[in-house]
Amino acid sequence: MPSSSPNSPSATTATTVQPKPFLLTPCQGEAARALLAYVGSLPLDGADARLLAVVVSIRAARSGIGNLTGQDVRSLRLADAEGAVTAFAALGWQGQDALLGEDLVTPVGVTVPDLGAQADSRLPFGKVMRSKVSGWTTRTLAAKPVKKASASARLSALFLAAHGPADEHGTLPAGLPEDCRAALPELLAKGFLRELDGDRYLLAEAVRHLAGMRPLPDAAPGASDEPDEEHPTWGEWKDRASVALRRHVEAVEGCPECAFSTARVSEAFMRTAVPAQFDEKVLAAYGAWEARCPGQGPAAAEFAAAFRAAHGHGPSVKQLCKGMGWGKMSRELRILVIRRLIAGGWLMNTGPVPWTLRPGKAVRTGTTAPAAGRPAQ
Repeated sequence: MPSSSPNSPSATTATTVQPKPFLLTPCQGEAARALLAYVGSLPLDGADARLLAVVVSIRAARSGIGNLTGQDVRSLRLADAEGAVTAFAALGWQGQDALLGEDLVTPVGVTVPDLGAQADSRLPFGKVMRSKVSGWTTRTLAAKPVKKASASARLSALFLAAHGPADEHGTLPAGLPEDCRAALPELLAKGFLRELDGDRYLLAEAVRHLAGMRPLPDAAPGASDEPDEEHPTWGEWKDRASVALRRHVEAVEGCPECAFSTARVSEAFMRTAVPAQFDEKVLAAYGAWEARCPGQGPAAAEFAAAFRAAHGHGPSVKQLCKGMGWGKMSRELRILVIRRLIAGGWLMNTGPVPWTLRPGKAVRTGTTAPAAGRPAQ
């Protein structure tokens, strides 16, 4: 009897197709849903404007300016690209008109006033979070089942992927735009959805890796029911925290003044601290800051005390630097400035726990630590 060739049905059946790795962690999935909730809250009409707003918003999440080119707009294949771009003017966005010119390759900065580094940013994402969600957005829009679909269908795909469990039925999100609902049969016909029944849907196997709600890993035979020590969920992480730390976490998470998203808070507390590098450029910037802003210790301590009284927790490094009006600063410079204020006794914190800055011993004793020479590296 002849043996089966590599291309025979029996050989194909025996081949195991490895599932694609998920693009988003649970926290990043929550951030993706926050992005879509923000876009869904904007007073825009039509899927064209909203789909373009998703791209601009995720690029502007950290700096308040989203850079994209005319080619980026063209690649979205909007039915009314001009109408989508001009619709942003009513939101107070600026700079987008340059996207309608003949130049398709020069980046255009679109300013989004309620995004960026300010404390009340609608999308307070860290660098990694923004990058991961941006990559997920691009990959979802380019997924084969919807790559050539209508703008409404592709916008729907973002919403359903972000809110959908990988291997279970999901429920249509409450914030799904009405014009997206009309495109749901298109997602089913093109194979993005495996099932669609009223408000219930199931992502197709080909796009399960785009799901914003990942399944728990299957337990190995004989494995215990203990939570994953290396990769805990946010709830598990809080359950393991001490009483004092959990109280602090809940003060930050529930602060009505900061109004941080759960994704922002969980990322800050769960991430591994990365040592800041103070090269010659940072040291020179610190010298310039010190010359421009001398004697800031007492004022910084006073700001930290007032912040804690109003918020129930200390400011972050970025919040303190911004609240003091020190202007635009790199992450490394902010950290170095705060470290020098801590070394001088004006501030103290419980490192590496975030949002723990408070007045230092110098405020209580009236003395400061000896002035340091070159900042420690």
